Amino acid sequence: MSEFNTSDFMNPMMTQTWSNGRHEVRCVKVIAETHDVTTFTFGMNQPVLFFFKPGQFVTLELEIDGERVMRSYTISSSPSIPYSFSITVKRVAGGKVSNWLHDNLKSGDQVAVHGPVGQFNCMDFPSEKILLLSGGVGITPVMSMARWWFDTDSEVDIVFAHSARSPRDIIYSRELEYMSSRIDNFQMHLICESTGIGQAWNGYRGYLNYHMLSLIAPDFMTREVFCCGPEPYMKAVKLMLQGVGFDMDRYHEESFGETPVKDVELAEKHADAAEVENLQPKEMVQVSFTDAGQSVAVALGTNLNEAANEAGVNISKACGVGICGACRVKVISGDFEMAQNGGISEEEIEQGYVLSCCTNVIGDIEIDY
Repeated sequence: MSEFNTSDFMNPMMTQTWSNGRHEVRCVKVIAETHDVTTFTFGMNQPVLFFFKPGQFVTLELEIDGERVMRSYTISSSPSIPYSFSITVKRVAGGKVSNWLHDNLKSGDQVAVHGPVGQFNCMDFPSEKILLLSGGVGITPVMSMARWWFDTDSEVDIVFAHSARSPRDIIYSRELEYMSSRIDNFQMHLICESTGIGQAWNGYRGYLNYHMLSLIAPDFMTREVFCCGPEPYMKAVKLMLQGVGFDMDRYHEESFGETPVKDVELAEKHADAAEVENLQPKEMVQVSFTDAGQSVAVALGTNLNEAANEAGVNISKACGVGICGACRVKVISGDFEMAQNGGISEEEIEQGYVLSCCTNVIGDIEIDY
């Protein structure tokens, strides 16, 4: 490890800017937020400005039990504190990566990180009035947004409503109270599903609903909404807003779940029809992986990741829906179709890169991998 020299950070000639890609970073702080949630802060030995859009995420590349593992985590810090970035991770029962991070990652450790990427961010959807809705550890991207507006003395009117299981599960509680006490344009509301024995609580109780939301933000129909949390939470919020006629073009959510099926009729195709289709002869194309020295013949339209598996080539992947960018590979030649969800930049696309998880081959193709 090179010697850490803080004076270099004051020299603009030595300062670099973070860009999407693979980087080696150093864990500089480990902060216990709650009994099962920890924040990990990362930096570099040389001065690097970690610029990103609040709400975006990174993908950690780790080695656990001899296996290379990729996991995506939202950046919880703000680019207003640019010499480091943080992720906030909840310990999950049986969670391979979250538990490993809690039990093993410590200050001074080096890890590889990919990013930043993500379409869920406050920069691309500016508004004078914002409603931030979060549940559980889904608070991380909206907290990054709130920190950004707070640190930059923004005049954006912010309503921050967070749902937690109990008072002891509220992440960033002290910081939220501080922010709400310092500026008039930040209204903070906390909702707890339940309270334990001996726990005092004078906030909202139960689950977020229309009546509660009307008390928290009477003008919510006029606000830009950013929502993140467990899938049932986001689904309930979305259905509630749709039910009252909210303009869903102003609703934005973060989700690493499966991409929704757009064609219901196709999804509900009868099994016998699908069986007949599978019996029809298919046009075959050749997929070659130059570095691995492998090639395979697959049906026209096959997903590139599936083709790699058939060829015995292991392409790194994490989200599986074109968000995280972990499965990026370069196309040397050939025809393909890609339907990504923000995990790759326009510059990378121009250079020939694709996200293999959401790329289908439509002709013979050669991959640099």
